[in-house]
Amino acid sequence: MDYTEINLDDYTLSGEGGNSLVYSHKDGHSVAKLFTNKVDAEGAAEEFNTSLLVYEMGIPTPRPIRLVSHNGQLGQEFERIENKRSYARIFSQEPQMIDPLSQRMAQMTRQIHATPADTSKMISMKERVYSALKFGEPSELKERMARFTDTVPDKPICLHGDINIGNIITDGKRTMWIDVGDFSYGVPEWDLAWSVFFVKVVPENICLDLFHVGKDILKQHWTVFFNAYTEGMTDKERADFEESLTPYMAVRSYTFFIKNFQKDVMPHPMNEIIEEIMANTKV
Repeated sequence: MDYTEINLDDYTLSGEGGNSLVYSHKDGHSVAKLFTNKVDAEGAAEEFNTSLLVYEMGIPTPRPIRLVSHNGQLGQEFERIENKRSYARIFSQEPQMIDPLSQRMAQMTRQIHATPADTSKMISMKERVYSALKFGEPSELKERMARFTDTVPDKPICLHGDINIGNIITDGKRTMWIDVGDFSYGVPEWDLAWSVFFVKVVPENICLDLFHVGKDILKQHWTVFFNAYTEGMTDKERADFEESLTPYMAVRSYTFFIKNFQKDVMPHPMNEIIEEIMANTKV
């Protein structure tokens, strides 16, 4: 696909993600997301095509417009959602909204997980995991993760791939998912494990940088979200299900880190936690 060179004089910096900078066009109709990490043209195009597929499926997400570049930096342009705020921003400003919005997020997550996947057009989460594990030198950690992933079925249902409170937005009327470039198919444990990763593993300072809120709020959100997602389960069933997410959490977070930062050692203390989880996982 072709990339359109843009002039940042026509844009203003409006946001920052874990691996990108977001610029709003001065016409007010679009935003450009430029990657700050080493994303090649093929990788950026794959993410754009995935976002376009998700939009065309009717999943609520901003309309992808085009692939863009600026002085060799690759990215994508999307429609701008006026007056939007992420749930992360709302939680930091209006903590009384944590419970109702967490319940809404659980409902929307269940809707994604109830959507059949066209496996001829989509990548499975297992494929994403195996691809990331090829990065760098072989290790016992990567081998254990691959063996665990071998045991996981490829269920043909949709996954967001990056569910967190920074990737769901609202303008007060509509609620939409963003950053859907890792949209995949597989068992829902992959999505849920990624969400709880920020509660159980990520240090306080990183949570504050990413979401503008601390671990206490993330824990409150997770409790409400998970209880709503697992409505109908007994307390024991819910506890057992949450415990079963642990190895998924280790594998998904580690391979997400590799894909986005091109490194196979996570910052302290996350790498040590992940290694301990996998050492205690029977594979």
